[in-house]
This record gives sequence, structure tokens and C-alpha cells, in this order.
Amino acid sequence: MAADDAPNLLSDAEVLAREIADIGLAIGLPAIAAATDIGSTRPPMGSDGRPLAETVFRWIDPTFRYWEDHAFALRAAFIHAARACAEPYYFTGGRFASWRPNRALDAITHEGPIQTYGVGAAIVAPVYLPRGVIGVVIWATPDAGFDVEAAFAAHAETLHILALRFVATYEDAIAGANRTPARLTRREIQCLKWAAAGKTDAEISAAVAIALPTVRFHIGNAARKLAVAGRAQAIHRAAILGYIGARDVGRVSAAGRPGSRD
Repeated sequence: MAADDAPNLLSDAEVLAREIADIGLAIGLPAIAAATDIGSTRPPMGSDGRPLAETVFRWIDPTFRYWEDHAFALRAAFIHAARACAEPYYFTGGRFASWRPNRALDAITHEGPIQTYGVGAAIVAPVYLPRGVIGVVIWATPDAGFDVEAAFAAHAETLHILALRFVATYEDAIAGANRTPARLTRREIQCLKWAAAGKTDAEISAAVAIALPTVRFHIGNAARKLAVAGRAQAIHRAAILGYIGARDVGRVSAAGRPGSRD
């Protein structure tokens, strides 16, 4: 992405933010909260430098400036659930639910009373981006009697796509998207999978039948390609990019090999 494209993308993100607000009004969920990166303390900003939460989105309680509370994403169950569920879900009657039975959402529901921040019902759309960023958009109403299950059945797919477009566009605007993902070789991935399973370089050397310096070369080369420093960061980045499956990290199969294909 060229540097000149960033302002255009930011304007595009603002247009999408207005679509998010408009569709919320149309379906009866007018209160909007959005985070393009729940791990960041910086809220999504407009081209005027003001948070979109002040200019485009409106919350149930206009005096509750959640975007200024850096611990809000840690406390709010609506956002916390996005760490466990990548598909849209809804909140009603003090519980979370989705299209299908979801044990992760059930577990969050059963952790204890959910602090609602005035929400009677809501639809939440998480967004997972390739760089490991998690965004989330919440459409809510203070009306606990709102038929959110019917709204979810009718609109969840549309809301999810809109949230994806907004979060991806905004993150590209501020972070840039001018680098292609690193291309790792089969041997580099193989060594990283063994390393993710907790094996030392010597153990990887024996398992893969290559020399110890060669193992270190492959892991070091992978780290260089991934633009990170060291073994641990290389494993983490490779996992985010999908070179190492989640089941490979810290796990070795009964056959003594990392849990997925080499």
C-alpha cells in the first residue's frame, strides 16, 4: 500500500462506520461500540483526529466514555468473548449464544453475573485479521425485551461482513498493508513445529535427521524472514500466519511427531 493511500482508506473506514451506525438504527440496535484492535489502548479515530466513538458511534449512556478506559477490554465480557469465539454471537437474558452450541460462550456466561453496562440485548461481530489483530463491533440496545435472536438470524451475516470490512480497512489505513507474508520453506516450518512442541535444537536434529547447525540455521532463517528476533518470537509469528497449527504448539502426537503434517 502506498503512503498516499492511507488517507483514502481512513475515509473509507469512516464511511463503513456510518454504515455500521445506520444498520444498527434500522434493526433496533442503535448503540455501537467498536474496537479495531482489542489489545490496543488507542480507539479507532476519524480523519479529524477524534475517536469515532465521539463522532459516529453512540453508546447507551452518553457519559460513559469506555474508549478512554484502558482496562475496559479486559473487564467487558462482550469484548472478552471475542477472544474465544470468531463467529458472531448475541447477548440476551444474561447469556451469550450463537448459531450453534458454543462451549466457550457458555463458559463465559457461567463465570458469574455479566456486567452489562446498560445493555439489554446485543449482537457482537468479532474480526480476526492475519497479523493476529482481533477487532470487535457491538450493536446494542438497553431494551431487554428486544427479540435479538430474530435479529441475529436475519442480520448476523451482514453485520459480520460489515464489521470485517470496517476493521480491516481501518487497520490497513493505520498500519499499512504493503508487505506480503513471509514464505517459509518446508524444512523451516518443520523445525519450528518441533520447537513449538518444546524440543531443543539437539532433539530436533535427531528427530529430523539433520545436523545441529542446520537446525539453528533454519530457525534463524525463519526468524529473519518473519522479521522477528529469536526462537520464541519466530514460533509465535509463524503460528499467527498459519504455518504452525494451534495444535502443534506445546504438543507432540503419540507417534512422537508434531501434531500436524510436516
